[in-house]
Amino acid sequence: MSTLAKRLQRLFNSSTVLARVGGDEFVMLFSRLEAEESYFPQLNRLLAAVNKPLTIDGVDLVLTASIGVTEYPQPLEVAGEQLMRQAQQALFQVKMLGRGHYQKYDVGSEQNARELTDYIEQIRKGLHAGEFVLHYQPKVYMKSGIVFGAEALIRWQKSTGELVLPGNFLPALFNHPLEVELGDWVIRTALAQMHLWKQQGLNIKVSVNVSSQQLFDTAFVDKLNAELKLYPDINPSLFQLEVLESSMLDDLQAVSSIMQNCRRLGVSFALDDFGTGYSSLAYLKHLPANVLKVDQSFVREMMQNTDDLSIISGVIGMANAC
Repeated sequence: MSTLAKRLQRLFNSSTVLARVGGDEFVMLFSRLEAEESYFPQLNRLLAAVNKPLTIDGVDLVLTASIGVTEYPQPLEVAGEQLMRQAQQALFQVKMLGRGHYQKYDVGSEQNARELTDYIEQIRKGLHAGEFVLHYQPKVYMKSGIVFGAEALIRWQKSTGELVLPGNFLPALFNHPLEVELGDWVIRTALAQMHLWKQQGLNIKVSVNVSSQQLFDTAFVDKLNAELKLYPDINPSLFQLEVLESSMLDDLQAVSSIMQNCRRLGVSFALDDFGTGYSSLAYLKHLPANVLKVDQSFVREMMQNTDDLSIISGVIGMANAC
């Protein structure tokens, strides 16, 4: 190693510090760099110097190196230990990609991750503080104008008065445990509202959106059953669960089993955004859905676009056949 150390000493000036931190891991610190200076030429020279064969006792040795890189200063304050962890993470990525080169740590991704974590915590606090509400969008028979149901749509009514639409907070919860907790709250709140309406003489079907993570929760059916039992005056057939067609892609058989178990409780299902996925025919054949909600991209122009009208007619025909 002394031969390699001497080679590296000749390669870099006194402002560069090289230290062994254990095993085959070393740390190199490029200091006193001007803002416009790049350290990448030094890294390329370092890799070339390491890869150059060494002759020890007449034996030629060829070494390789992988380098993880991080920078300082950063947008957020970081300690020395954090810099080491960042470099090690970048090093791990290099080894996963094939070794023998360098990889820069993505500081922006860490900042984005921190911001996402902070935002999820805000959502959690808002949920526990009672800031979330359900708005009910009426479902109307277009011929008669009669309201036959409503869809529960979640909104975040912040204490500041700001109303946040679901497109601005639901994506942050994708595959996060809080997504299930929020979904359970929606079911609980919608059933409570149906109970109040029933007492006032209004008896209509209400649908709620269910994410794939919530549907695949092992306790989903039991929790739904417990909530329905709290309101024996509500006919379960008036409660409908809407699932996105795209959320069915993971495991069609498992989804079918879950839906069948829910149907035994009396609730019904609707497939939302139908026509946007890749297995629509399989869904019609295997999933026990009562309602198909054709994606609006087909409906919006159907009176002007004969292709859209033909597609919708075809979907209706397939649904009736199944």
